[in-house]
Amino acid sequence: MPNPRDSIIEDLNRKLEQFFGAGKSVQEIASGVSAEVSMFGTSHSNRLRAERDKIAPRLKELADAGVLLNKAASDVGIDHKRARLIARENGFKFKS
Repeated sequence: MPNPRDSIIEDLNRKLEQFFGAGKSVQEIASGVSAEVSMFGTSHSNRLRAERDKIAPRLKELADAGVLLNKAASDVGIDHKRARLIARENGFKFKS
């Protein structure tokens, strides 16, 4: 009895040869165009992200001014872990 994995690979290779042999080419579809919905995004996480996006500009101002992470978080009224997450999501860093 042949190995099932080998038969699947052989079948896939045969189909690829048929596809490209018929003159067809690969099309790259941009992200979000296919109307596929991610399973990992929920309305709750989207709401939390929106709240973090509102806080991000103020934290970036403080980071650019050279304020330390803990001080910036307390000035904004959030936990330092959340401030670190916001900084990572928005691509800025606090002074060490």
